[in-house]
Amino acid sequence: MKKYKLIAGFLLGLTAGAQAQNPAPAKPQTKPVVLTGATIHIGNGQVIQNGAIAFDKGIITQVGPAASVTSPSGAETVDVKGKHIFPGLISLNTTVGLQEIASVRATLDYREVGEINPHVRALVAYNTDSEVIPTLRGNGILVSQAVPQGGAISGSSSVFYSDGWNWEDAVLKKDDGIWLSWPAFLAGNFDNETFTYSIKRNDKRQEVIDLFKKTFAEAKAYAEIANPSPVNLRLEAMRPLFAGTANLYIRADYAKDIIESIRFAQEAGVKKIVIAGGNESYKVTAFLKENQVPVIINTTHRLPEGVDENVYLPYELPGLLHKAGVKVAITYADEWWRTRNLGFLAGTASGFSGVTSEEALQFVTRNAADIIGAGQQVGTLEKGKQASLLVSDGDILDMRGNMIQAAYIRGGKVNLDDKQKRLYEKYKDKYGKK
Repeated sequence: MKKYKLIAGFLLGLTAGAQAQNPAPAKPQTKPVVLTGATIHIGNGQVIQNGAIAFDKGIITQVGPAASVTSPSGAETVDVKGKHIFPGLISLNTTVGLQEIASVRATLDYREVGEINPHVRALVAYNTDSEVIPTLRGNGILVSQAVPQGGAISGSSSVFYSDGWNWEDAVLKKDDGIWLSWPAFLAGNFDNETFTYSIKRNDKRQEVIDLFKKTFAEAKAYAEIANPSPVNLRLEAMRPLFAGTANLYIRADYAKDIIESIRFAQEAGVKKIVIAGGNESYKVTAFLKENQVPVIINTTHRLPEGVDENVYLPYELPGLLHKAGVKVAITYADEWWRTRNLGFLAGTASGFSGVTSEEALQFVTRNAADIIGAGQQVGTLEKGKQASLLVSDGDILDMRGNMIQAAYIRGGKVNLDDKQKRLYEKYKDKYGKK
């Protein structure tokens, strides 16, 4: 009898463990689906009241007023009257899928040793079993960009759907760009003995810039060789920068650094440049617009950097760039657990910077997709694009309306369960009742 009790206990433990795992990825779409009756936010500024959207084999086939959308033979028609349909949100410049628990080194795979690592790929390090990823889906983020960190040249990022058995299943765009950290003109220093923080001129700045010049000159010369032998992995990884098939993402915040880094990249022969960070980008909007350089703004739920800056400047920054004609996206840079709140950054931008909610939506959908070169696949709800979309009770840019009822990635309906919801269900009866 004791033996059977042990076996039963073991099986019960397995069952409990299985329930704690992430839900299985969505199955591929097997029949047409029509969602009808909702308010559809296309993602390009257009809103369709009482609209309908149809998709088949993961591709949007029809979108428009409900009366104009026909239901294909054998389609599953879902009445979503009173709901809102949005394109899936896109999170850029994150370490989602590359790190799990900050205090557990074995779960961190976002940084390599050395300064020049263009050949390091986030692609193969992406962990689809991360418990962070389902929390993103529950708040509407269906696509995220995994970015390596550290060093002067960190490596190459890739873009993933928030669903998949492994990185091969989840990848949307491989090696979309290489990340470079431009040395700041000013550097901060914390004195552990006096517990004081000071800012002074960065003495090592020119040394790093000279290293960049040498590296890019070698990479450009290497890129002009059709079939190099032997292959240099570092320089081979930089070849797409000169062909215009990958972005050079430059981490820079100060206005002087932004201008200098862009001019450096242009002189080096780089075709597509993106600024990441851009705290002072509002000071150089004319330069950014003239050179057609988009900006990925780091989290705006923060205090301003300068003591003499408007306290609301971080909230207003996306709108300032947008009104100046600069393509802008917002992100939660390096804050992988908080990435799920991405939509609320756009909502804050709408409330403080004078842009409409539909314009703010583009900061986390259409603009983000265009920046990473995936605008033909995702970012808006248009015919021919992938059916990666959300059904919400209300406005997903507002905490009160962000109640995701359903999510589809490439036409497959994904399970919206996650660890945080399971913990809520576990403890609500214990602490929710008096």
